[in-house]
Amino acid sequence: MNPELKNAIDATISQYTGQPFRSNHLRDVSGGCINQSCIVGDGQQRFFVKFNRADLLDMFAAEEEGLREIRASETIRVPEPIGAATAGRSAYLVLEHVALSEGRVDDELFGRQLAQMHRRTQTRHGWHRDNTIGSTPQINTWQNDWLAFWREHRLGYQLSLAAQRGHHSALQHKGEQLMARLDGFFTGYTPAPALLHGDLWSGNYGALADGRPVIYDPAVYYGDRETDLAMTELFGGFSRAFYDAYHTAYPLDPGYTTRKTLYNLYHVLNHLNLFGGGYGAQAENMLDRLLSELKG
Repeated sequence: MNPELKNAIDATISQYTGQPFRSNHLRDVSGGCINQSCIVGDGQQRFFVKFNRADLLDMFAAEEEGLREIRASETIRVPEPIGAATAGRSAYLVLEHVALSEGRVDDELFGRQLAQMHRRTQTRHGWHRDNTIGSTPQINTWQNDWLAFWREHRLGYQLSLAAQRGHHSALQHKGEQLMARLDGFFTGYTPAPALLHGDLWSGNYGALADGRPVIYDPAVYYGDRETDLAMTELFGGFSRAFYDAYHTAYPLDPGYTTRKTLYNLYHVLNHLNLFGGGYGAQAENMLDRLLSELKG
């Protein structure tokens, strides 16, 4: 970390705490595929910092605001955001350092608290600002109609990006067929615009020493709560205790078992656009399953 960036981070923390902060310890944190991360400290306090190119400040500002949105719900723990700014060629986001345990999260509490968070609703789907899913722009323009929102700002947007990256033919043809018939998955079901984490997989939660859950790296917006639940199942799934506690606190509509593939298609398409590889075949298989459901 260069001196200009270090001094700017120290100034942001000083402004937040109201006391002079001079970092004398820095430890790099690995694991992220988009940003660089580190922990800075002065011997008494520690803070978590993400940094990247200066032109990505808006990504950090949106994350900061998303964390504040979840904190305001008073339902589930997230790191407190300290501030986001630029210094020279770098943008950064400073967060509370949360000491995560290597022990297991209290899965029953996690399920109940997520259900409570999902009961915080808006009158429309979307959010007052765009953010990112990974490093891909995520468009959150308010919509009254959930199907229109999902068709335009989620599936349609990702399919358009895929076409720009050379993924044409079957993927696009099947995608167009699916988007034209989305209403077939919503017979008798009208989702409320629930407060969503937006990127809820196993890499974006942890536990405090007492097992209380902590979630982070959100891509917040308001939409169908099933999208959060679906993503928890995309990369291996959470524990049975988590799902049982959630369902007890806030039962899901029976159609979720089919719609979760529809919702996870968004994330698989995003992975295709970010990383390429086998995600194209996975996306086509998901499209085939969904179109087969519509014919059944």
